Amino acid sequence: MQIIGEFLGYLAGICTAVVFLPQSLQTIKTKDVTGLSLITYIIYCVGMVSWISYGVYLHSIQMILFNAISLVFALIILYIIIQSKVTKR
Repeated sequence: MQIIGEFLGYLAGICTAVVFLPQSLQTIKTKDVTGLSLITYIIYCVGMVSWISYGVYLHSIQMILFNAISLVFALIILYIIIQSKVTKR
């Protein structure tokens, strides 16, 4: 059963880590953040930092690694959203 749990952990981690990849690539390419919520991405990034911190506490490489990857993609989008709002002023 241990191997099934490990497999599920890695599968969930990979899915979570790459979920923002298509949005990140599209946002980088087009610089279009219309319809993307600043508050949503801020809250999501805070959540990812919390998961990473919890992973450090638990010594869970899976939790740290996959949430860090997800955080990077979300931070890219968050940066572009903020940059877009600053340049509109």
